[in-house]
Amino acid sequence: MFFEGLRSERKLVETASLNLAHRWYLGYALDEPLPDHSTLSKLRQRLGVAVFRRFFEHVVELCRAAGLVWGQELFFDATRVRANAAVASVVPRLQRVVGEHLEAIFPPGSDADAEPAVGPEGGRAAGAGAPLPPTVVPLPLALAPPPALPRTGRRRVLEAPRWEVLERGRLDPARPLGAGARRLSAERGSRTDPDATLMRLAGGGPTVLGYQTHYMVDRGRARIILHALATPGDVRESQPMLDLLWRVRFRWRVRPKRAVGDSKYGTVENIMALEDAGIRAYFPLVNTEHRDSPSYPLAAFAYDAARDAYWCPQGQPLRRYRVAWERELVGYAADPAGCDACPAKAACTPGTTGRHIHRSLHEAYLDRVRAYHATESYKTAMRKRAVWIEPLFGEAKQWHGLRPFRLRGLRKVTTESLLTAAGQNLKRWLVATGWGRRHAPYGALAAPLGAQLPRRRPTIGPPPMLLSASAR
Repeated sequence: MFFEGLRSERKLVETASLNLAHRWYLGYALDEPLPDHSTLSKLRQRLGVAVFRRFFEHVVELCRAAGLVWGQELFFDATRVRANAAVASVVPRLQRVVGEHLEAIFPPGSDADAEPAVGPEGGRAAGAGAPLPPTVVPLPLALAPPPALPRTGRRRVLEAPRWEVLERGRLDPARPLGAGARRLSAERGSRTDPDATLMRLAGGGPTVLGYQTHYMVDRGRARIILHALATPGDVRESQPMLDLLWRVRFRWRVRPKRAVGDSKYGTVENIMALEDAGIRAYFPLVNTEHRDSPSYPLAAFAYDAARDAYWCPQGQPLRRYRVAWERELVGYAADPAGCDACPAKAACTPGTTGRHIHRSLHEAYLDRVRAYHATESYKTAMRKRAVWIEPLFGEAKQWHGLRPFRLRGLRKVTTESLLTAAGQNLKRWLVATGWGRRHAPYGALAAPLGAQLPRRRPTIGPPPMLLSASAR
Protein backbone atom coordinates (compact mmCIF):
# COMPACT_ATOMS: atom_id res chain seq x y z
CA MET A 1 0.00 0.00 0.00
CA PHE A 2 2.86 2.38 0.81
CA PHE A 3 5.03 1.82 -2.26
CA GLU A 4 2.20 1.57 -4.78
CA GLY A 5 -0.09 4.22 -3.33
CA LEU A 6 -3.11 1.98 -2.73
CA ARG A 7 -5.94 3.74 -0.94
CA SER A 8 -7.79 0.88 0.75
CA GLU A 9 -7.52 -2.69 1.96
CA ARG A 10 -10.10 -3.67 -0.63
CA LYS A 11 -7.84 -2.43 -3.42
CA LEU A 12 -4.85 -4.09 -1.76
CA VAL A 13 -6.49 -7.54 -1.74
CA GLU A 14 -7.70 -7.05 -5.30
CA THR A 15 -4.18 -6.14 -6.47
CA ALA A 16 -2.56 -9.01 -4.57
CA SER A 17 -5.00 -11.52 -6.00
CA LEU A 18 -4.16 -10.49 -9.59
CA ASN A 19 -0.39 -10.03 -9.20
CA LEU A 20 1.70 -13.19 -9.52
CA ALA A 21 4.62 -11.64 -7.63
CA HIS A 22 2.37 -10.76 -4.69
CA ARG A 23 0.91 -14.26 -4.59
CA TRP A 24 4.40 -15.75 -4.72
CA TYR A 25 5.62 -13.53 -1.89
CA LEU A 26 2.61 -14.28 0.30
CA GLY A 27 2.68 -18.00 -0.46
CA TYR A 28 -0.72 -18.32 -2.15
CA ALA A 29 -1.35 -20.49 -5.19
CA LEU A 30 -3.32 -19.21 -8.13
CA ASP A 31 -6.41 -21.12 -7.12
CA GLU A 32 -6.31 -20.10 -3.44
CA PRO A 33 -8.60 -17.30 -2.33
CA LEU A 34 -7.05 -14.43 -0.40
CA PRO A 35 -8.51 -13.26 2.92
CA ASP A 36 -11.36 -10.82 2.81
CA HIS A 37 -10.36 -7.17 2.92
CA SER A 38 -12.36 -6.62 6.10
CA THR A 39 -10.01 -9.05 7.85
CA LEU A 40 -7.12 -6.63 7.37
CA SER A 41 -9.17 -3.72 8.69
CA LYS A 42 -10.23 -5.63 11.78
CA LEU A 43 -6.67 -6.79 12.42
CA ARG A 44 -5.36 -3.23 12.23
CA GLN A 45 -7.91 -2.07 14.77
CA ARG A 46 -7.22 -5.04 17.03
CA LEU A 47 -3.46 -4.50 17.02
CA GLY A 48 -3.81 -0.90 18.13
CA VAL A 49 -1.47 2.06 17.90
CA ALA A 50 1.14 0.52 20.22
CA VAL A 51 2.04 -2.23 17.74
CA PHE A 52 2.49 0.21 14.87
CA ARG A 53 4.54 2.50 17.09
CA ARG A 54 6.84 -0.42 17.95
CA PHE A 55 7.14 -1.21 14.24
CA PHE A 56 8.13 2.41 13.53
CA GLU A 57 10.66 2.36 16.37
CA HIS A 58 12.13 -0.92 15.08
CA VAL A 59 12.72 0.71 11.70
CA VAL A 60 14.42 3.67 13.41
CA GLU A 61 16.57 1.20 15.35
CA LEU A 62 17.66 -0.38 12.06
CA CYS A 63 18.62 3.06 10.77
CA ARG A 64 20.61 3.77 13.94
CA ALA A 65 22.44 0.45 13.62
CA ALA A 66 23.33 1.36 10.03
CA GLY A 67 24.84 4.67 11.17
CA LEU A 68 22.19 6.85 9.51
CA VAL A 69 21.28 8.86 12.65
CA TRP A 70 23.58 11.75 13.58
CA GLY A 71 21.68 13.08 16.60
CA GLN A 72 23.49 16.42 16.98
CA GLU A 73 20.79 18.58 15.40
CA LEU A 74 17.03 18.00 15.19
CA PHE A 75 14.46 19.64 12.93
CA PHE A 76 10.83 20.17 13.97
CA ASP A 77 7.88 20.88 11.71
CA ALA A 78 4.23 19.99 11.18
CA THR A 79 1.89 19.88 8.22
CA ARG A 80 -1.87 20.08 8.01
CA VAL A 81 -3.65 17.13 6.40
CA ARG A 82 -7.28 17.09 5.36
CA ALA A 83 -9.49 14.57 7.14
CA ASN A 84 -11.79 12.09 5.45
CA ALA A 85 -14.86 14.11 6.40
CA ALA A 86 -16.79 17.02 4.92
CA VAL A 87 -17.44 20.36 6.57
CA ALA A 88 -21.16 19.71 6.09
CA SER A 89 -20.93 17.05 8.81
CA VAL A 90 -20.07 19.66 11.47
CA VAL A 91 -22.84 20.19 14.02
CA PRO A 92 -22.95 21.98 17.39
CA ARG A 93 -21.78 19.80 20.24
CA LEU A 94 -24.38 18.65 22.74
CA GLN A 95 -22.79 20.35 25.71
CA ARG A 96 -22.75 23.63 23.80
CA VAL A 97 -26.45 23.36 22.97
CA VAL A 98 -27.31 22.45 26.56
CA GLY A 99 -25.15 25.26 27.89
CA GLU A 100 -26.84 27.87 25.71
CA HIS A 101 -30.24 26.53 26.73
CA LEU A 102 -29.38 26.79 30.43
CA GLU A 103 -27.97 30.28 29.96
CA ALA A 104 -31.24 31.33 28.32
CA ILE A 105 -33.26 29.91 31.23
CA PHE A 106 -30.94 31.09 34.02
CA PRO A 107 -29.17 34.24 32.83
CA PRO A 108 -25.91 35.20 34.59
CA GLY A 109 -26.48 37.07 37.84
CA SER A 110 -29.78 35.39 38.65
CA ASP A 111 -30.50 33.77 42.00
CA ALA A 112 -30.41 30.33 40.36
CA ASP A 113 -26.66 30.74 39.74
CA ALA A 114 -25.89 31.22 43.40
CA GLU A 115 -24.51 27.97 44.78
CA PRO A 116 -24.99 27.23 48.49
CA ALA A 117 -22.00 26.68 50.68
CA VAL A 118 -21.28 22.99 51.12
CA GLY A 119 -19.93 21.69 54.40
CA PRO A 120 -17.44 18.85 54.85
CA GLU A 121 -20.25 16.29 55.15
CA GLY A 122 -21.77 17.18 51.79
CA GLY A 123 -24.62 19.29 53.28
CA ARG A 124 -25.05 23.03 53.61
CA ALA A 125 -22.69 24.85 55.90
CA ALA A 126 -23.92 26.08 59.24
CA GLY A 127 -26.33 28.96 58.81
CA ALA A 128 -26.93 28.25 55.12
CA GLY A 129 -30.34 26.62 55.50
CA ALA A 130 -31.53 23.02 55.19
CA PRO A 131 -29.03 20.29 54.21
CA LEU A 132 -28.78 19.03 50.65
CA PRO A 133 -30.88 16.05 49.60
CA PRO A 134 -29.15 12.69 50.12
CA THR A 135 -29.11 12.07 46.36
CA VAL A 136 -26.60 14.89 45.80
CA VAL A 137 -23.10 13.42 45.67
CA PRO A 138 -20.05 15.69 46.13
CA LEU A 139 -17.86 16.08 43.06
CA PRO A 140 -14.92 13.62 43.12
CA LEU A 141 -11.45 15.10 43.25
CA ALA A 142 -10.60 13.50 39.90
CA LEU A 143 -13.37 15.50 38.23
CA ALA A 144 -12.86 18.72 40.15
CA PRO A 145 -11.56 21.70 38.17
CA PRO A 146 -7.78 22.13 38.25
CA PRO A 147 -6.44 24.53 40.88
CA ALA A 148 -5.04 27.91 40.01
CA LEU A 149 -1.49 27.95 38.69
CA PRO A 150 0.93 28.62 41.57
CA ARG A 151 3.80 31.03 41.39
CA THR A 152 7.35 30.11 42.28
CA GLY A 153 9.19 33.35 43.01
CA ARG A 154 9.29 35.53 39.92
CA ARG A 155 8.37 32.59 37.70
CA ARG A 156 5.03 30.84 37.83
CA VAL A 157 4.21 27.35 36.62
CA LEU A 158 3.79 27.75 32.85
CA GLU A 159 1.54 24.82 32.05
CA ALA A 160 -1.60 23.36 33.57
CA PRO A 161 -2.01 19.58 34.00
CA ARG A 162 -2.25 18.06 30.52
CA TRP A 163 -3.04 14.77 28.88
CA GLU A 164 -0.35 12.42 27.69
CA VAL A 165 0.33 14.04 24.34
CA LEU A 166 2.32 11.14 22.90
CA GLU A 167 -0.17 8.50 24.00
CA ARG A 168 -3.47 10.23 23.23
CA GLY A 169 -2.22 12.59 20.53
CA ARG A 170 -4.03 15.61 21.94
CA LEU A 171 -4.13 18.05 24.81
CA ASP A 172 -6.90 18.17 27.36
CA PRO A 173 -10.01 19.41 25.48
CA ALA A 174 -11.17 21.15 28.68
CA ARG A 175 -7.91 23.08 29.16
CA PRO A 176 -8.39 26.78 29.95
CA LEU A 177 -8.20 29.26 27.12
CA GLY A 178 -5.91 32.24 26.95
CA ALA A 179 -7.11 35.80 26.87
CA GLY A 180 -9.15 36.43 23.74
CA ALA A 181 -8.71 32.85 22.49
CA ARG A 182 -11.50 30.67 21.17
CA ARG A 183 -11.55 26.91 20.63
CA LEU A 184 -13.99 25.94 17.89
CA SER A 185 -13.63 22.23 18.64
CA ALA A 186 -15.31 22.81 22.02
CA GLU A 187 -18.37 24.26 20.29
CA ARG A 188 -18.71 22.24 17.08
CA GLY A 189 -17.71 18.77 15.98
CA SER A 190 -18.04 16.43 13.02
CA ARG A 191 -20.45 13.52 13.06
CA THR A 192 -18.29 11.64 10.55
CA ASP A 193 -14.94 12.12 12.30
CA PRO A 194 -15.38 13.52 15.83
CA ASP A 195 -11.61 13.91 16.38
CA ALA A 196 -11.06 16.10 13.31
CA THR A 197 -11.25 19.86 13.87
CA LEU A 198 -11.90 22.87 11.68
CA MET A 199 -8.79 24.48 10.26
CA ARG A 200 -7.36 26.15 7.18
CA LEU A 201 -4.79 24.46 4.99
CA ALA A 202 -1.44 26.06 4.28
CA GLY A 203 -1.71 28.82 1.71
CA GLY A 204 -5.24 29.86 2.67
CA GLY A 205 -8.40 28.57 1.13
CA PRO A 206 -11.69 27.43 2.64
CA THR A 207 -12.04 25.94 6.10
CA VAL A 208 -11.76 22.14 6.17
CA LEU A 209 -11.69 19.34 8.72
CA GLY A 210 -8.26 17.96 9.36
CA TYR A 211 -5.33 16.97 11.52
CA GLN A 212 -1.70 17.95 11.96
CA THR A 213 1.17 15.53 11.41
CA HIS A 214 4.34 16.35 13.36
CA TYR A 215 7.77 15.15 12.28
CA MET A 216 11.08 15.27 14.13
CA VAL A 217 13.88 14.72 11.62
CA ASP A 218 17.58 14.10 12.18
CA ARG A 219 19.97 16.41 10.36
CA GLY A 220 22.06 13.49 9.09
CA ARG A 221 22.31 13.04 5.35
CA ALA A 222 19.75 10.23 5.38
CA ARG A 223 17.03 12.51 6.88
CA ILE A 224 15.67 9.84 9.23
CA ILE A 225 12.33 10.62 10.89
CA LEU A 226 12.88 10.00 14.61
CA HIS A 227 9.28 10.56 15.68
CA ALA A 228 5.89 11.03 14.03
CA LEU A 229 2.74 12.20 15.77
CA ALA A 230 -0.77 13.10 14.61
CA THR A 231 -2.85 15.60 16.58
CA PRO A 232 -6.15 17.38 15.95
CA GLY A 233 -5.91 20.59 13.98
CA ASP A 234 -6.62 22.84 16.97
CA VAL A 235 -3.40 21.82 18.76
CA ARG A 236 -0.68 24.35 18.08
CA GLU A 237 2.55 23.12 16.50
CA SER A 238 4.63 24.24 19.49
CA GLN A 239 2.61 22.31 22.07
CA PRO A 240 3.91 18.72 21.51
CA MET A 241 7.49 19.78 20.74
CA LEU A 242 8.98 19.19 24.19
CA ASP A 243 7.22 15.83 24.54
CA LEU A 244 8.67 14.73 21.21
CA LEU A 245 12.14 15.96 22.13
CA TRP A 246 12.33 14.22 25.52
CA ARG A 247 10.94 11.00 24.06
CA VAL A 248 13.50 10.93 21.24
CA ARG A 249 16.33 12.02 23.50
CA PHE A 250 15.90 9.17 25.97
CA ARG A 251 14.51 6.55 23.57
CA TRP A 252 17.35 6.75 21.07
CA ARG A 253 20.03 7.95 23.51
CA VAL A 254 20.92 10.99 21.45
CA ARG A 255 22.22 14.25 22.89
CA PRO A 256 21.27 17.01 20.49
CA LYS A 257 23.10 20.30 20.62
CA ARG A 258 20.62 22.29 18.54
CA ALA A 259 16.85 22.24 17.94
CA VAL A 260 15.68 23.96 14.75
CA GLY A 261 12.15 25.10 13.90
CA ASP A 262 10.18 27.99 12.51
CA SER A 263 8.82 30.94 14.47
CA LYS A 264 5.80 28.95 15.71
CA TYR A 265 8.12 26.90 17.92
CA GLY A 266 9.81 29.97 19.40
CA THR A 267 7.62 30.22 22.49
CA VAL A 268 9.03 31.21 25.87
CA GLU A 269 8.22 27.78 27.33
CA ASN A 270 10.09 25.92 24.59
CA ILE A 271 13.09 28.25 24.65
CA MET A 272 13.46 28.07 28.43
CA ALA A 273 13.23 24.27 28.49
CA LEU A 274 15.78 23.87 25.68
CA GLU A 275 18.29 26.34 27.07
CA ASP A 276 18.04 24.86 30.57
CA ALA A 277 18.78 21.44 29.05
CA GLY A 278 21.87 22.74 27.25
CA ILE A 279 20.28 22.67 23.78
CA ARG A 280 20.48 25.75 21.59
CA ALA A 281 17.07 26.97 20.45
CA TYR A 282 17.40 27.94 16.79
CA PHE A 283 14.01 29.60 16.33
CA PRO A 284 13.14 32.90 14.65
CA LEU A 285 11.50 35.36 17.03
CA VAL A 286 8.61 37.42 15.73
CA ASN A 287 7.96 40.80 17.32
CA THR A 288 4.25 41.45 16.85
CA GLU A 289 4.14 44.60 18.95
CA HIS A 290 2.91 47.58 16.93
CA ARG A 291 3.11 45.63 13.69
CA ASP A 292 0.42 47.75 12.05
CA SER A 293 1.20 50.96 13.95
CA PRO A 294 3.51 53.79 12.88
CA SER A 295 4.80 54.16 16.49
CA TYR A 296 8.31 53.28 17.54
CA PRO A 297 8.83 49.51 17.98
CA LEU A 298 10.31 47.97 21.09
CA ALA A 299 13.68 47.57 19.38
CA ALA A 300 14.00 51.38 19.22
CA PHE A 301 14.14 51.59 23.03
CA ALA A 302 17.40 50.92 24.89
CA TYR A 303 17.21 48.86 28.07
CA ASP A 304 19.26 49.93 31.09
CA ALA A 305 19.83 46.81 33.20
CA ALA A 306 21.41 48.76 36.09
CA ARG A 307 18.32 50.96 36.55
CA ASP A 308 15.77 48.43 35.21
CA ALA A 309 14.39 51.06 32.86
CA TYR A 310 14.12 51.85 29.16
CA TRP A 311 15.26 54.95 27.30
CA CYS A 312 13.28 56.16 24.32
CA PRO A 313 14.96 57.52 21.15
CA GLN A 314 14.41 61.07 22.45
CA GLY A 315 16.19 60.38 25.75
CA GLN A 316 13.13 60.07 27.99
CA PRO A 317 13.13 57.27 30.62
CA LEU A 318 10.42 54.65 30.87
CA ARG A 319 10.32 53.28 34.41
CA ARG A 320 8.91 50.02 35.67
CA TYR A 321 5.42 50.36 37.11
CA ARG A 322 3.76 46.90 37.19
CA VAL A 323 4.15 43.15 36.64
CA ALA A 324 1.47 41.23 34.72
CA TRP A 325 2.03 37.79 36.24
CA GLU A 326 -0.58 36.03 34.12
CA ARG A 327 1.12 37.19 30.92
CA GLU A 328 4.63 37.11 32.44
CA LEU A 329 5.32 40.69 31.35
CA VAL A 330 6.83 43.71 33.08
CA GLY A 331 5.30 47.07 32.18
CA TYR A 332 7.29 50.26 31.70
CA ALA A 333 5.76 53.72 31.24
CA ALA A 334 7.07 57.17 30.48
CA ASP A 335 6.08 60.38 32.24
CA PRO A 336 2.89 61.71 30.54
CA ALA A 337 4.12 65.30 30.86
CA GLY A 338 7.39 64.45 29.17
CA CYS A 339 5.58 62.64 26.34
CA ASP A 340 3.21 65.57 25.78
CA ALA A 341 6.15 67.96 25.43
CA CYS A 342 8.13 65.61 23.17
CA PRO A 343 8.29 66.71 19.51
CA ALA A 344 8.11 63.07 18.35
CA LYS A 345 4.92 62.26 20.28
CA ALA A 346 2.83 61.86 17.12
CA ALA A 347 5.25 59.19 15.84
CA CYS A 348 5.45 57.41 19.21
CA THR A 349 2.06 57.21 20.91
CA PRO A 350 -1.34 58.87 20.39
CA GLY A 351 -2.37 58.33 24.05
CA THR A 352 -2.41 60.85 26.85
CA THR A 353 -0.92 58.60 29.55
CA GLY A 354 2.57 58.36 28.07
CA ARG A 355 4.24 55.60 26.10
CA HIS A 356 3.87 52.07 27.54
CA ILE A 357 6.03 49.07 26.62
CA HIS A 358 6.30 45.55 28.04
CA ARG A 359 9.27 43.28 28.63
CA SER A 360 9.11 39.55 29.23
CA LEU A 361 10.12 38.20 32.61
CA HIS A 362 12.37 35.79 30.72
CA GLU A 363 13.90 38.31 28.37
CA ALA A 364 17.37 36.96 29.14
CA TYR A 365 16.49 33.71 27.37
CA LEU A 366 15.12 35.62 24.38
CA ASP A 367 18.24 37.77 24.17
CA ARG A 368 20.33 34.62 24.09
CA VAL A 369 18.29 33.29 21.16
CA ARG A 370 18.59 36.62 19.34
CA ALA A 371 22.35 36.37 19.69
CA TYR A 372 22.25 33.04 17.82
CA HIS A 373 20.69 34.74 14.81
CA ALA A 374 24.00 36.41 13.92
CA THR A 375 26.00 33.17 13.92
CA GLU A 376 26.81 31.24 10.79
CA SER A 377 25.59 27.95 12.29
CA TYR A 378 22.11 29.43 12.78
CA LYS A 379 21.96 30.68 9.18
CA THR A 380 23.13 27.29 7.91
CA ALA A 381 20.51 25.50 10.01
CA MET A 382 17.72 27.71 8.66
CA ARG A 383 18.78 27.03 5.07
CA LYS A 384 19.10 23.33 5.80
CA ARG A 385 15.66 23.12 7.35
CA ALA A 386 13.94 24.35 4.18
CA VAL A 387 15.33 21.41 2.16
CA TRP A 388 15.55 18.79 4.91
CA ILE A 389 12.14 18.37 6.51
CA GLU A 390 9.60 20.14 4.32
CA PRO A 391 10.26 17.89 1.26
CA LEU A 392 9.46 14.89 3.45
CA PHE A 393 5.91 16.17 3.84
CA GLY A 394 5.66 16.71 0.11
CA GLU A 395 6.94 13.18 -0.52
CA ALA A 396 4.39 11.71 1.90
CA LYS A 397 1.49 13.66 0.40
CA GLN A 398 2.33 13.29 -3.27
CA TRP A 399 3.54 9.68 -3.39
CA HIS A 400 2.35 7.88 -0.26
CA GLY A 401 -1.27 8.86 0.22
CA LEU A 402 -1.01 11.31 3.10
CA ARG A 403 -3.36 13.76 1.37
CA PRO A 404 -5.98 13.34 2.61
CA PHE A 405 -6.12 10.76 5.38
CA ARG A 406 -8.11 7.72 4.32
CA LEU A 407 -8.97 6.60 7.87
CA ARG A 408 -11.12 8.32 10.47
CA GLY A 409 -10.48 8.84 14.15
CA LEU A 410 -7.36 10.00 15.93
CA ARG A 411 -6.01 6.52 16.66
CA LYS A 412 -6.42 5.33 13.08
CA VAL A 413 -4.94 8.56 11.74
CA THR A 414 -1.96 8.12 14.07
CA THR A 415 -1.51 4.59 12.73
CA GLU A 416 -1.54 5.90 9.17
CA SER A 417 1.03 8.59 10.01
CA LEU A 418 3.33 6.06 11.71
CA LEU A 419 3.18 3.67 8.74
CA THR A 420 3.94 6.47 6.29
CA ALA A 421 6.91 7.69 8.33
CA ALA A 422 8.17 4.12 8.76
CA GLY A 423 7.98 3.57 5.01
CA GLN A 424 9.95 6.74 4.33
CA ASN A 425 12.65 5.58 6.74
CA LEU A 426 12.69 2.12 5.16
CA LYS A 427 13.41 3.58 1.74
CA ARG A 428 16.46 5.40 3.06
CA TRP A 429 17.64 2.36 5.02
CA LEU A 430 17.37 0.14 1.91
CA VAL A 431 19.31 2.68 -0.15
CA ALA A 432 22.10 2.71 2.43
CA THR A 433 22.28 -1.02 3.15
CA GLY A 434 21.18 -2.50 -0.18
CA TRP A 435 18.18 -4.61 -1.02
CA GLY A 436 20.09 -7.86 -0.65
CA ARG A 437 19.45 -11.16 -2.41
CA ARG A 438 15.78 -11.90 -2.81
CA HIS A 439 14.54 -15.34 -1.88
CA ALA A 440 11.26 -17.17 -1.94
CA PRO A 441 9.54 -16.68 1.42
CA TYR A 442 7.95 -20.17 1.40
CA GLY A 443 10.48 -22.24 -0.48
CA ALA A 444 11.82 -22.52 -4.00
CA LEU A 445 9.73 -21.58 -7.00
CA ALA A 446 10.22 -24.91 -8.78
CA ALA A 447 9.37 -28.26 -7.25
CA PRO A 448 12.51 -30.22 -6.32
CA LEU A 449 13.27 -33.38 -8.22
CA GLY A 450 11.33 -36.36 -6.93
CA ALA A 451 8.70 -34.24 -5.17
CA GLN A 452 5.19 -35.67 -5.35
CA LEU A 453 2.60 -33.24 -6.61
CA PRO A 454 -0.82 -33.11 -5.00
CA ARG A 455 -3.36 -35.53 -6.38
CA ARG A 456 -6.07 -32.90 -6.83
CA ARG A 457 -5.26 -30.40 -9.50
CA PRO A 458 -7.25 -27.28 -10.25
CA THR A 459 -9.40 -27.35 -13.31
CA ILE A 460 -7.87 -24.11 -14.55
CA GLY A 461 -4.60 -23.26 -12.90
CA PRO A 462 -0.89 -22.72 -13.29
CA PRO A 463 1.71 -25.31 -14.23
CA PRO A 464 3.17 -27.26 -11.31
CA MET A 465 6.30 -25.13 -11.05
CA LEU A 466 4.22 -22.05 -10.16
CA LEU A 467 2.40 -23.74 -7.30
CA SER A 468 3.58 -22.56 -3.89
CA ALA A 469 5.31 -24.86 -1.47
CA SER A 470 2.33 -24.83 0.86
CA ALA A 471 0.07 -26.05 -1.97
CA ARG A 472 2.42 -28.94 -2.64
